[in-house]
Amino acid sequence: MAIKGITFDLWDTVFIDDSDEPKRAFAKRPSKSVERRQLVHAFALKQMDISLDTVSFVYDKVDSEFRRVWHNEHITWATDFLIKLILEKLNISLLEKDENELVRLHEEMELEFRPDFIPGVHDAIKGLSNHYQLGVISDAIFSPGRVLRILLKDEGLLDYFDSFAFSDEVGHSKPHKSMFQTAWEGMNLKPEEMVHIGDREHNDIAGPHDFGMKAILCTAAIDRDSANTKADGIFNHYSELPKVLNELEGR
Repeated sequence: MAIKGITFDLWDTVFIDDSDEPKRAFAKRPSKSVERRQLVHAFALKQMDISLDTVSFVYDKVDSEFRRVWHNEHITWATDFLIKLILEKLNISLLEKDENELVRLHEEMELEFRPDFIPGVHDAIKGLSNHYQLGVISDAIFSPGRVLRILLKDEGLLDYFDSFAFSDEVGHSKPHKSMFQTAWEGMNLKPEEMVHIGDREHNDIAGPHDFGMKAILCTAAIDRDSANTKADGIFNHYSELPKVLNELEGR
């Protein structure tokens, strides 16, 4: 069956994860991980005398549980839920406006120092939009769907996409069926008419395969899984993607 829709993972498929960290270091700012803990500490000090080590210890415990739930139950906690849990375990109650600001600072951190987009991805997306419906299927960790849309919009790419499945909005993360189903239903297509592009074998290749979609492995940012992949195609640069798609469609 001909391919009619293409979905993209975002992190390490459209833009490069942690490519903002060198920019932060150049600006003499701490890593995102450290700054998140510093932010909670700064807000906590409004209520009590507490050490950064104590805040970091609790933050690490909650973050570890977040990742367990993410990987085992395929759910990404919303940032406001994660912050509430940290504050609860610290026995701290912030004013509503302060808690909302703390959440916002977490969610919009990627907007201050932005990730680099993978070379060639802009032209690839624009070109593909002339022949296919396009969608996004992406887990949202600290950056929710509303922030990821801003990153795409400011690069002139948002309007090329017809469907969006962000884990904070869908309620599950990849490789849960609902993430892929949201995409194919949003495009009014059948799973076998779609191909997903991503960088992780478990989430982006095995996941869509389980539900009848094709899958292409992107190694343009990082090669994690190409040695043992079951992908229907692989590319290392976006200039190679049209050829991979043509081969997949038997052209």
